[in-house]
Amino acid sequence: MTDGKKGVGIALALLLALAAAGGGYWLGSRGSMPQPAGAPTATATPEGGKPEKKLLYYRNPMGLPDTSPVPKKDPMGMDYIPVYAGEQDEEPRGLATPAGTLKLSTEKVQKLGVRSEAAQLRALGRSVRAAGRVEPDERRLYAISPKFEGYVERLHVAVTGQPVGKGQPLFEVYSPELVSAQREYAIAREGIGSLADAGGTAQAGMRQLAESAKLRLRNWDISEEQLNALAASGEAKRTLTFRSPVAGIVTEKKAVQGMRFMPGEALYQVADLSSVWVIADVAEQDIGGVRTGAQATVRINAYPDKTFTGKVSYVYPTLQAGTRTVPVRIELANPGLLLKPAMFAQVELAVGARAPVLTVPASAVIDSGTRRVVLVRLGEGRFAPREVRVGARSDEYVEILDGVKEGEDVVVAANFLIDAESNLKAALGGLGAAPAAAPEKTVGHRAEGTVDSIDARAGTLMLAHGPVPGLKWPAMTMEFKAANSGLLKDLKPGTAVDFEFVERQPGEWVVTKIAPQAAEHKH
Repeated sequence: MTDGKKGVGIALALLLALAAAGGGYWLGSRGSMPQPAGAPTATATPEGGKPEKKLLYYRNPMGLPDTSPVPKKDPMGMDYIPVYAGEQDEEPRGLATPAGTLKLSTEKVQKLGVRSEAAQLRALGRSVRAAGRVEPDERRLYAISPKFEGYVERLHVAVTGQPVGKGQPLFEVYSPELVSAQREYAIAREGIGSLADAGGTAQAGMRQLAESAKLRLRNWDISEEQLNALAASGEAKRTLTFRSPVAGIVTEKKAVQGMRFMPGEALYQVADLSSVWVIADVAEQDIGGVRTGAQATVRINAYPDKTFTGKVSYVYPTLQAGTRTVPVRIELANPGLLLKPAMFAQVELAVGARAPVLTVPASAVIDSGTRRVVLVRLGEGRFAPREVRVGARSDEYVEILDGVKEGEDVVVAANFLIDAESNLKAALGGLGAAPAAAPEKTVGHRAEGTVDSIDARAGTLMLAHGPVPGLKWPAMTMEFKAANSGLLKDLKPGTAVDFEFVERQPGEWVVTKIAPQAAEHKH
């Protein structure tokens, strides 16, 4: 080969080598070109390994509700933590998902035993409890009072409390007036017979005299049977027997054998206790719901295994100022006379239901004392805290005036456990700041560290602490607030300490307990 041909071949080989190198560089640079921010990353599959997880976003390392599509640092210089597909439920405590909702993994929801129930329209019925006492039915009390002057000749019922039947003799009396009135009636009856052949005027006068004497005896409560016996025999009885007008119990006996009595004086009182009253003292705030005809359940200490049922027959129009209660009358049947006057009773009244209102179970409402909150279940492990206004209550349900709509599912079981997870607190921050002196429920954390600096005037201190697994924090130096100034008095820069802290509000970390480490612990 000539020298010219050899030179051309060498040049051609050099050109081919340069082209191959340039093409390789171009292909390599294309593969390493940066992707647009937020674009999904390619998932390469290493040989013999599993597919790489897809990067979703970067979250705030302090648990604040802030995410970023690209790597960044927080104001303290900490790197945001990457979150991959399948890990979004593994958010640290205190982190609320967007829109103020709370998010729990399905496994955690199952472990906590979370149950929910839809808010529904219901007619709230409830029970009012009150103390009461048994009293006789006033309409079944009978007083035996002679209407003439006389003397008690004989007692047939001599003791108070004795049961008597209707028509049973109680006592006998002697009265000169009674004897005189009987004789007048007997004579008038005889005169009518003797004047049968006389003129009409004389006979009519005698009949009028007889009727007048009979009416006088009848007005003295002489029975028709006794009057007929007197008319048949024509003989005046020295004594008159008074009988019980009803079957019952002798509750009062003032008659004493041989005593003199005056007209209208009550000698006996008989009570029919087959039906009694229970007078219940209902509190002023509950009386508005008590209605005539409402069902009532009565329990007596003497019969703990028995319950008595009756109905409200009357609500008294007066309030007892000393006890701020209103008497309510309940009528009860009293078979076997088990209920005795003056017994104490425990009364439960069914308060009439109003028109249907929006209600949730009473267990759904978390009452902090300053506000009331329910957790609305949004599905897929997401929960939204709602501040609500409540109205009337029943034994099981609470009226919701504002904050929840009909059909929304509210958590009725394990809501306090969700609250204890501290997720609720972070979300509640959007409902209005709570007073610093009375923070909502928080979860405490423990850590070890070294005091870097102290600002006693501001009540803060810088701590270089170790990792905090519960919050997924790495070791770092950050500022904490002291719960009170007394925590700072024995501390100096460089002191190794054990401390506890809580998140009082998003991003505000407060030391609640701090103490120098023991000497052996330092080593």
